[in-house]
Amino acid sequence: MDSTASTSPTATIRGRRLGVLLVLAGAIFLEGIDVAMLNVALPSIRADLGLETGTLQWVMSAYVLGYGGFMLLGGRAADLFGRRRMFIGWLTVFLLFSGLGGLATEGWQLIAARFVTGVAAAFMTPAGLSVITTGFDEGPQREKALLVYSGTAAAGFSVGLVAGGLLASVGWRWVFFAPVALAALILAGALAFVPKEPKAASAVRRERGRIDVWGGVLVTAGAVLLVLGVEEISVPAVLAGIALLGAFVLVERRTAEPLVRLGVLRSPGLLRANAAALLFSAAFFGFQFLVVLYLQELRGWSTLQTSLAMLVIGIDAVLSPTVVPKLVARYGNGQLIFGGLLLAALAYGLFLPLGADWSYLLMLPSLVLLGLAFALVYGPLTIVATEGVAEEEQGLAGGLLYTAFQFGAALGLAGVTGVAAGAADPLTGYRAALLVPFAAALVAAAVSLPGLRRGSHRPGQEPGALGAGDADEAVGAHGDVHLGVRQGVDVAQDVRG
Repeated sequence: MDSTASTSPTATIRGRRLGVLLVLAGAIFLEGIDVAMLNVALPSIRADLGLETGTLQWVMSAYVLGYGGFMLLGGRAADLFGRRRMFIGWLTVFLLFSGLGGLATEGWQLIAARFVTGVAAAFMTPAGLSVITTGFDEGPQREKALLVYSGTAAAGFSVGLVAGGLLASVGWRWVFFAPVALAALILAGALAFVPKEPKAASAVRRERGRIDVWGGVLVTAGAVLLVLGVEEISVPAVLAGIALLGAFVLVERRTAEPLVRLGVLRSPGLLRANAAALLFSAAFFGFQFLVVLYLQELRGWSTLQTSLAMLVIGIDAVLSPTVVPKLVARYGNGQLIFGGLLLAALAYGLFLPLGADWSYLLMLPSLVLLGLAFALVYGPLTIVATEGVAEEEQGLAGGLLYTAFQFGAALGLAGVTGVAAGAADPLTGYRAALLVPFAAALVAAAVSLPGLRRGSHRPGQEPGALGAGDADEAVGAHGDVHLGVRQGVDVAQDVRG
């Protein structure tokens, strides 16, 4: 194995392919900017619509539950009904319901609009990713496309923080109307550049089978009840959620064409990666939610001040495509993941003694460390979660990972909301709730540690891969799995649903 393989391809992308890449990068940028803008506008929405904290977190959770709950179903739909059709159709839904969110006059209307927008993203994202992995030649050109794609996603979040502050200072409804204009431009570009599939390919897709609708409904309903139970500290809701997820497993075992082939879950490496992703996402989104409320509602900062204060977290937009590939080549995925999770825990730990009058300089170390942690964890974790998985199940492995990220975000938001709401005063509530992301990051690091030890010195694998060798044996991939960084990036982004 050549551990010095470059992840900075020099292949030039021109013509129609450049147009396709710009469209798909624009779509993932849209997703990032949409979430970030809403995050900083939440206090303004609460004030205008008169929402309680518990209801406010559902404005965020509804999106991530719709996204995570239907991600696997969305990927399967792209395989069956065509990537272009799914991408364009659900981008249109995203556009319409983002606009409807801006027209909401009641909390339930906004939550419903956000849920449907999340569902649209769940169908749109795997379709767009698979257009890249099938439309660009394997090797330097595909790598370059994927690095542009992933870097654009991170940039969308960073730009969204600032844009959200500017727009919310005018009126929070513009946070929903602005993505409509961007989505319309992307839709026009998609109609012009994303190629249609040959009729023969469409016929083959239709013969592949059908969608496991019941599986999608059960896993989403179970996730919603679990999140509701965590937020309300309701044992019946948690038990009902677990029961529905158990029913999902039974349905998948008996269905001829399941949404999730349960055999793939026998991979210890894949399970560890997904568990770490869930916990990392729970901590990351829960922490951001608390910081926004602290700055705007306790400290009285404007939405623009809050946006600029949190912008430093977006440092991953620069580091992910430039520095991280070199670190992976030198140290391996596992060591970066473990180190990044420890940095995240340190970031949250430094915020625990939060004061009522903290200066920005006291907050800055945590925000910088969190941006570094995200850069170190996100990309390598994506690679590890799909290593050793058979080619025909790469989409499933990627879908499981993104489902874990979204479900973790919903649980994290519910967890910090439930803890903060039970305190006598806001500051005490924020301090107590900060223990949730701190603990989640530590547990995530502990979960990743066995893979770090197992994958450190195995032949034919990068140092520190998170138990990737286990995945090769459990999933039944054929031959030796080449874990070089150059191929790893291709595999990581091959999310066909």
